[in-house]
Amino acid sequence: MATFFLSRHPGAVEWARRQGLAVDQWLAHLEVAQVQPGDTVIGTLPIHLAAQVCARGGRYLHLSLDLPVELRGRELTADELERAGARLEEFWVESESGAGLDLT
Repeated sequence: MATFFLSRHPGAVEWARRQGLAVDQWLAHLEVAQVQPGDTVIGTLPIHLAAQVCARGGRYLHLSLDLPVELRGRELTADELERAGARLEEFWVESESGAGLDLT
């Protein structure tokens, strides 16, 4: 079983290192096909990719923040992430249809 930390943001990587997380691979991009049952993916995945991780038997831990509007849209430092309440929350995501829904 492997643990992947997924982020292209240096502040998020530094925050994770400060938490002492046991990470096997630090990635800027995840190929979902590499996730095996029992693996853990940590990051801020789009919902459809989080669902794919879960469908493959992986765990998804989301890096959640309570981000004030003035901090949105820019790179954050590890200290700013801490002040924004950075934390890991486990989610189980499942696609209802397994494919796109026809909303017409």
